[in-house]
Amino acid sequence: MVNLLEKIQRFLIRTDNKLNEPLPWKKMKIADLNELNLFLSEYPETNMLEVLSPDINGILRGKRIPTKEFESFFNEGVKSPGSVSLCNSRGEFSDDVDMGTFEGDPDNLMRPLANTIAPISWLKSDTAQILSSFVNLDGSPAMFDPRNVLIQALAPFYKLGLKAIVATELEFYLIEDSDQEAPKRRLANIPGTSLPQTGIQYAMPENLWDHDDFLEDIRRTCIEQNVPMTTVVSEFSQGQYEINLHHVDDPVVACDHAILLKRIVKGVARQHGMSACFMAKPFTGIAGCGLHVHFSAYDQDGINIFADSGSRETPAISAALRHAVGGLAVTMEEAMPIFAPNANSYRRLIPGSYAPLTPNWGYNHRDVSLRIPVSDLDNCRVEHRVAGADANPYLVMAVIAAGIHHGMTQECDPGKMIPEGHEIEDEVVTLPRLWSIALDK
Repeated sequence: MVNLLEKIQRFLIRTDNKLNEPLPWKKMKIADLNELNLFLSEYPETNMLEVLSPDINGILRGKRIPTKEFESFFNEGVKSPGSVSLCNSRGEFSDDVDMGTFEGDPDNLMRPLANTIAPISWLKSDTAQILSSFVNLDGSPAMFDPRNVLIQALAPFYKLGLKAIVATELEFYLIEDSDQEAPKRRLANIPGTSLPQTGIQYAMPENLWDHDDFLEDIRRTCIEQNVPMTTVVSEFSQGQYEINLHHVDDPVVACDHAILLKRIVKGVARQHGMSACFMAKPFTGIAGCGLHVHFSAYDQDGINIFADSGSRETPAISAALRHAVGGLAVTMEEAMPIFAPNANSYRRLIPGSYAPLTPNWGYNHRDVSLRIPVSDLDNCRVEHRVAGADANPYLVMAVIAAGIHHGMTQECDPGKMIPEGHEIEDEVVTLPRLWSIALDK
């Protein structure tokens, strides 16, 4: 885990994102007592608060504190060992990881983040939740917190006088709640019967009807927790769904939304007697699950610099977008441990599955790693389709921002764009297909 953080640091340095520059604290908004009191006036029965922070895997970890500790937490923070951020996905520490400054398991501070306190509607108890960020005891940012890594990675991009508009999409499977060792998908029914629908029925409303109560509870919970859920679709594989989030002008907040959406889906699924699985490839022979990121850049006048307003071509893309895509392409191989952070992640990367195999790009083409969607000039963007749903959104966004900055400042050439409708034959696999190989890059 620690060597992965070091790899991220080396990646950011190599892509011109200097880690010795001051962290832009204006991007971290700490919640105050006014926000707490406003929340308690609306939810006066709240008696416990879950204080949550993402670990290096993008898993929210933390603790519950009682009512009597709310005020001190909002004023001073709450102590917690920073090592919790370095657990593996099982909550364990690897024996071969050099813990360095974490020997003795020292405490750090968790500070509450503004606009993230919310009720937990899937619990029977009157418990709320809030996102937090780790700082050191002297108040400086703790760089093992992936949220702080993203803030740092965005600083050079902002120094170009640009603003990012981003959105994420997440795919997942619904799993039957059972004691069986092998997980079983929760399938919708064949319309008009009680028989399970095992075939492909992409984008079928009936699949959503069979889970209407579940999806409606997700929608309501997203509203309660200020998570801007938009489109829901049943995916190519039965039991698989995709939920999109509305774009926002703060990549850090967009990642907050993504990590909260995963928690909401899992929590509501448990309430409905199911589980939700965001593994990259939980089942063989059917589609894996991705985390897709849409990214566009705007100047200080609010003009989308990825669009060429004077072009009559389709797509009307600018040199800035070409360079941004070039930066993403040239850094993609090195960033694969972030996009595919687990051994299972690489099982998703197979031909014919709309999963990335090489750092190619194209217009209105889902077989490429970097897709330029159909849009008007104001919404011209790149869709980064490489990461699996198991990836940490903050770290994924960090290396995307670093890659775009690198491409724009170094004027990287993305190579030839794959045209709309073009069949990719005999595609050469150039991205790492094994975890061990990716870590050695």
